[in-house]
Amino acid sequence: MKDKIFTSEHFSILKNLLRWTLIIIPIAIVIGSIVALFLWLLNFVIHFRFRNPGILYFLPVAGVLIHFIYKLIGSSAEKGNNLIIDEIHAPGGGVPKRMAPIVLITTLITHLFGGSAGREGTAVQIGGSIAQMFGKWFKLNETDTRIVLIAGIAAGFGAVFGTPLTGAIFAMEVLTIGRIQYNALLPCLIASIIGDVTVAAWGVHHTAYHIDVFATMPHWFSAYLSFDFVLLFKIIIASVAFGLTSYLFAGMVHGIKAFFVKQISISWLIPALGGLIIIGLTLLIGKPDYLSLGIDAEHAGAVTIPSAFQAGGADTWSWLWKTIYTTVTLATGFKGGEVTPLFYIGATLGNTLSVLMDAPVSLFAALGFIAVFAGATNTPLACTFMGIELFGGQYALFFAVACFTAYFFSGHSGIYGAQRIAVPKISDTRFSDSATLSEASNRRQNYVQKKIEKYGLGGKGKK
Repeated sequence: MKDKIFTSEHFSILKNLLRWTLIIIPIAIVIGSIVALFLWLLNFVIHFRFRNPGILYFLPVAGVLIHFIYKLIGSSAEKGNNLIIDEIHAPGGGVPKRMAPIVLITTLITHLFGGSAGREGTAVQIGGSIAQMFGKWFKLNETDTRIVLIAGIAAGFGAVFGTPLTGAIFAMEVLTIGRIQYNALLPCLIASIIGDVTVAAWGVHHTAYHIDVFATMPHWFSAYLSFDFVLLFKIIIASVAFGLTSYLFAGMVHGIKAFFVKQISISWLIPALGGLIIIGLTLLIGKPDYLSLGIDAEHAGAVTIPSAFQAGGADTWSWLWKTIYTTVTLATGFKGGEVTPLFYIGATLGNTLSVLMDAPVSLFAALGFIAVFAGATNTPLACTFMGIELFGGQYALFFAVACFTAYFFSGHSGIYGAQRIAVPKISDTRFSDSATLSEASNRRQNYVQKKIEKYGLGGKGKK
């Protein structure tokens, strides 16, 4: 019969759906369970440090310990998220099984002694490591292994933040700038949902945020237009700042790391010096607000991510201090991730800008929360959905404007150097034929160096 309602294609689709569901569910349950354990342990060590603040002074020793853990047994696992991205694009040695326990332990060490880091890197690496292990057990081919790795990223991300839709989109979007891996859509969605549900089943809960209801400001044209374009204009200006902050963060992480590697030949001294710098900054500032995650308050009146959603809940330069703390921590070899600190940086910067621009505090904190992350990871679509999942859909348009504006103004930079560039942000840029963000960064440095040499040695010269 020519016109069948259900063709063989539909049966193939059903078969594929069932196959991937059976493959992904056990993987996601294991990833979600390990992430739940990680979150529970992370909360324990952070509050242990709150009760024992003097433990901060052992941070340099902790850094040296982390260094030797990776040196002795970490091998390629030290490349972290970039290793997983590389394996998806160009399969090689695979993601080692030891990556999951090593990054879990070293992240806990980092936070126990006060290092300013996040948790997303740990969750993603747990996801990638477990997914690779199951892929070998299931004897998957190269194509299917790539999809399982992407799903592992989705499961880890969705589980650690409680944002399953964001986790699925993030895993597909983070791999390549300008292109989304839609062939992994179904496995990613299943993995992220199951990972999140598993964490919830273990009784681990996530911090809740909300945007206070606010009234739009009356304007002379309000009788003719129902949309607040003045507020939208303020959001665009703020989002440019969010994107530039993303650029600053990524540049500082890579720049500080390169500086220390060049200047210090004894590698274990780098994390020791990084720990000493964090201790010195804390003594200089006189408060521990910029250590660790920055979610729970160590003392009354501490600047945290939740406090940034309230008027007066952040200092003017809180975002810059957190940027310095986190870039020094990560660039000198401590482990964890960048995303939660980016939430902190964005939320506190949004708080500051709301005061300067006479805008709603909680809205701007929320916009900064997602937009700085969007710029640093080059995932504006995922971050738009994160705003919807965390704060509700009422301001979805503002979330999209903020994330995509920050994405463009962060330039060809980012915290994941292994990200491929499929479609450059600007077609006529000099980075348009760069393969990865690392290559674009090297070109940028060479360009700047040539300009310095030209004008430093040759007077005015020609532009």
